[in-house]
Amino acid sequence: MQVTPVMRKKLEDGLAPSRLDIIDESHRHAGHAGHNPQGESHFRLEIVSEAFVGKSRVERHRMVNALLAEELAGRVHALALTTLTRDEEARRL
Repeated sequence: MQVTPVMRKKLEDGLAPSRLDIIDESHRHAGHAGHNPQGESHFRLEIVSEAFVGKSRVERHRMVNALLAEELAGRVHALALTTLTRDEEARRL
């Protein structure tokens, strides 16, 4: 089973993001520790959600990691996270 759709559903259900980008970067880690030849082991996630309002970066990352705990205990080796509120995203544009 593919991991990406499972992660997408969990993040959408748990954070109701206005933007959710899941980028599989596994190919960039071929030959490195934690690389799975089947892919879907290294991801970059960009999440914009009002669930992050008033939360520190560490708290936001913990929220994401908690939602994806099962995947992180299995096939997913690494996540690079960008976690923003809508206001923070607007200031970046």
